Amino acid sequence: MKTQAASGTSSASSRGSSATISVAQAEAALVEHYPRLVRLAYVTLPADLGKHRRALAAHRLVQSALPTSPAPSRQGGAYGVLRVRVLRAALEFGDQGRLRAALENVRPPQLTGLRAHPQAGGDAEAALYRALSSLPAPARAAYALMSAEALGEPDARGVLDAAGVVDPREAVRLAAGVKVPARSGAVPGVVTGVVTGAGLDAGPGAAFGTDAGGGRADTTTGPVAGRRLLASGEFDACTLQLRPTDLLRRRRRGRIAGTAAAVVAAGALLFAVVGGGSSTEHYAASGTPGADPRALDPAALVKVPAAGWKATARLDFSAWPARGDRTKDTELLGRALAVWANPGSSVDVSATPGTPRTGPTQPPQLLFAGDEDAATVVIFYDGLRVVRYAQPKSGTGRAALDFAQAQNADLTTSAALLVDRVDGNARFLTAPWVTQASTRDLFRPGQDAADLHRSADGVTDPVPMPGPSAASNATGSAACGTTWPVMELRSSASIGAEKSFLVADLGDLAPVHLTYSPPSSVGGAVAPREATGSQALASWAHSACRLVELRGQGVKAVDNWEFADTALPEGAGDASWTCDRADTWRGPGIALVQFVPPAAKAAELGTLAGQQADGNACSRYDQHVMAGVMWKSPADRWYLLAAGSRDTASIKATNGVEATSQGAFLSTPAARGTRATLSGRLDDGTALSPLGDD
Repeated sequence: MKTQAASGTSSASSRGSSATISVAQAEAALVEHYPRLVRLAYVTLPADLGKHRRALAAHRLVQSALPTSPAPSRQGGAYGVLRVRVLRAALEFGDQGRLRAALENVRPPQLTGLRAHPQAGGDAEAALYRALSSLPAPARAAYALMSAEALGEPDARGVLDAAGVVDPREAVRLAAGVKVPARSGAVPGVVTGVVTGAGLDAGPGAAFGTDAGGGRADTTTGPVAGRRLLASGEFDACTLQLRPTDLLRRRRRGRIAGTAAAVVAAGALLFAVVGGGSSTEHYAASGTPGADPRALDPAALVKVPAAGWKATARLDFSAWPARGDRTKDTELLGRALAVWANPGSSVDVSATPGTPRTGPTQPPQLLFAGDEDAATVVIFYDGLRVVRYAQPKSGTGRAALDFAQAQNADLTTSAALLVDRVDGNARFLTAPWVTQASTRDLFRPGQDAADLHRSADGVTDPVPMPGPSAASNATGSAACGTTWPVMELRSSASIGAEKSFLVADLGDLAPVHLTYSPPSSVGGAVAPREATGSQALASWAHSACRLVELRGQGVKAVDNWEFADTALPEGAGDASWTCDRADTWRGPGIALVQFVPPAAKAAELGTLAGQQADGNACSRYDQHVMAGVMWKSPADRWYLLAAGSRDTASIKATNGVEATSQGAFLSTPAARGTRATLSGRLDDGTALSPLGDD
């Protein structure tokens, strides 16, 4: 069994018992979890390298971690193997006796005249950066494992031992003592990370909430408390900013050409740099593409009739007609197919996790071909994937080839596709059955939706991407922005399913379908419904910011399940307990449980009370959940609260407090900082543990 902090174990958790991990398995895990591995390396590397060299070295370390032959399996499967290899290499930088050798063996790319560094965070992120910089490398690695990787102390010590750390226990102890300023976006009066399952070690991380005088606590302690800070852009070495250096000196020395070379080098690091010097005729690589010639013939493309969607019982991407002003441009279509089959060095290729990047095996279906903004875009569908090709509409520059899974789509999950994204604003091509489009702000549930104009082909006006472009939201969280725009689409009555539904842009080709499940009565589950009603919008306002944690993970749909409403002690009102369940296109899901007190403002983020990665919690296959938090009443008295979903017969608390409740809610006075152990039983006698505990 694991601590609650281990509920976010990696999606590459052990799924088999094979004795070795093949190179192909390791490569797939590296591609899928590349940002996580880079973050782990970046946090572990010495701060005295500077952010520029540290970020580039982190990329090179991860890219060098791929084994050249089958490797012995370990806990965590292929990802576990890579994690140990990355940590071992990063820790060498902290060994002063081997620092020079490590730098020689892992030389970062050079960016002449440019400096690269992650995005700057707020005061809390900067404080965590300084705190980690003062630790030895093993302690930084321990902090990253227990925070970003969500491992418990025993698992973290095991990974550190495998990576060659001499004293893993001391590294974990130092990591547990890191103090971080409390973020103003947390819900006052609530403590998270303090309740664990039956018989579990509470692990590092002190409670946070309000101090004895009723004001905010100045600091939080431990990796659990700093998890959201470590997930910010301050530590994301995969989202880098470029800035020039020594401009006057380089001008005097006539080194302006060096800057152009630097931009080309930056493109190799996946920066979206325009003007790479590639001709639009040479985006496809030379050589024979590994695809059937017929699959690359523009004349063989599948084109659905404009009204075909009205005469089919299968409403997904296969019912989309070909739209756009260049659907008959055989030169463009042929180039897009050729690049798909054999992309050249001037093409940036991306794919949602688990999506094959292979070429077409048969003539695909054409969904769109046209010019939008400064790009020329072609979108294909091959029955399993959506493939988007984009090149500059004029002049030279880099092209893009994006892959995303699309199997088992339905009326809502195939309602829109990304056409173009410029400066954080996206244009979407809507499905032919979408008769009306509007936008609304999840942070303002009482505000009416605003009409969203679409072209004759169904392409929307630019829609802002939520979160990262804004400075702060109503709760002061820099990661969430001031608004959280989503699209509200209405389907046609001619298909017998006229309804409105919400979709959110999480950075993938297809926006994510948002649903809502209200509290269920005992004995009966409630199926997810569209998140357009007032109750659904009010609940989503407290969960919207959590969507930022799902970006780029190939999420298909997210359901906000309000599994319990409980009356708080001392007549303080009713609190809401929700579980946000994210299902990915490839199958695995992510669940996040949060507690929302009645004093929370409309857009205030709830308090995280449990989580699970790659599981079925809060889905139709596991409809039971339990969670607990420490809560301070308006009268400054502390309580342990716990709630379960329907069919919860009893909840028991031990370890610092002894209490048992009959039913789905427990409330008992407890000393501040109590780290209780929770267990529960369903009506049929089945044991129930807090989400994240095995």
